[in-house]
Amino acid sequence: MRLGRVEFTALLAFSMALAALGIDMILPAFGEMRASFGLAEDSTAVAGTVTAYFFGLAIAQVVYGPLADRFGRKPTLYAGYSIYLLGAVASALAPSLTALLVARFIWGLGAAGPRVVTLSVIRDRFDGNEMSRAMSFIMAVFVLVPIMAPSLGAVVASVSSWRWVFGSCAVLVMLMALWATRLEESLDPADRLDLRFGRVLAAGRLIVTNRLTMGYTLALTALFGVFVSYLGSSEIIFGEVFGAVDEFPLLFGALAAVMGSATLANAFVVRRFGTRRMAHGVLFMYVVVAAVFLGVALATGGRPTLGVFMPTLGAMLSCHSLLIPNFNTIAMEPMRPVAGTASAVIGTVSTAGGALIGAVIDQSFDGTILPMATAFAVLGCVALGLVIWAERGRLFERR
Repeated sequence: MRLGRVEFTALLAFSMALAALGIDMILPAFGEMRASFGLAEDSTAVAGTVTAYFFGLAIAQVVYGPLADRFGRKPTLYAGYSIYLLGAVASALAPSLTALLVARFIWGLGAAGPRVVTLSVIRDRFDGNEMSRAMSFIMAVFVLVPIMAPSLGAVVASVSSWRWVFGSCAVLVMLMALWATRLEESLDPADRLDLRFGRVLAAGRLIVTNRLTMGYTLALTALFGVFVSYLGSSEIIFGEVFGAVDEFPLLFGALAAVMGSATLANAFVVRRFGTRRMAHGVLFMYVVVAAVFLGVALATGGRPTLGVFMPTLGAMLSCHSLLIPNFNTIAMEPMRPVAGTASAVIGTVSTAGGALIGAVIDQSFDGTILPMATAFAVLGCVALGLVIWAERGRLFERR
């Protein structure tokens, strides 16, 4: 029986959300992981589990893309599920931090499959603003997962060890694989592309030489960099700067709820204003809010009150939620003939570049929010410059 639109969107959303689950669910277990591996209480070494995961997520996408264009979306999706399961189990059994980092990298390799396939299926089924709307609904679920994930991780860690947090993710991916048996193959057999190096190279050349696609991909990379840093350092920032270790799951979830609400709103607003007008307007707003955020950080020596920090950061993350689905949509628009490969290239560049940028920002943590606030402001301006270049200076136009 053919999936209805609601179940179709939900299935893809939760499949893509597996990538977020592999990050957000483990954050509350960082303290126990430090103790387990003999690290100092303020050590940022465990943040490497986020970075390693993102590197795996980035590198594998360039492989999944051509596979999805050759063998179909569904077989590629199940390949990703299998590797995801392997990485989660290996992480749960890791005897050292080094082994855990390797297992997290493998886990990220698996998480790349559902991400690439989701974007490819959406491109197969929708165009223009309808694609942006579908992407927004999917991203809303993707972002809302962190509302429950840290709390779920905290509950599991409180009744067992941090290793069972990883084991829970293994169970969830098996349930997801069972549900995905209902998903229909969306790649037309006539559109299957040969898995030849020359063909893949030609598709890659088409993507990297498209000014619109690459401009928005690089802008995504800049935004993703600061978001990766936020994910990796949020636990230590709330603990060290604000002394809110116990409240971390609740505060993190509240910010995720704000992000999810903004993403969901985008699905309705984009039809009225159009993808480009929406994206460009929010990007200007992002730069303004980032400047305010940096001003607050400078004025307070990097230690504002939690009552000031939360709404300001919430505004920044809301802009992220509005920009990411729209930037993805615009970057994918010209790429329908090579949707799988294009999704892979966009994902690889934005995720790998973002992971590198995020790692640099994480290492600059000085016990205040100043490095994070500076990164939001600088990378926001970089993203704006790249969008202006991609659009040849013609912003806010309907196309």
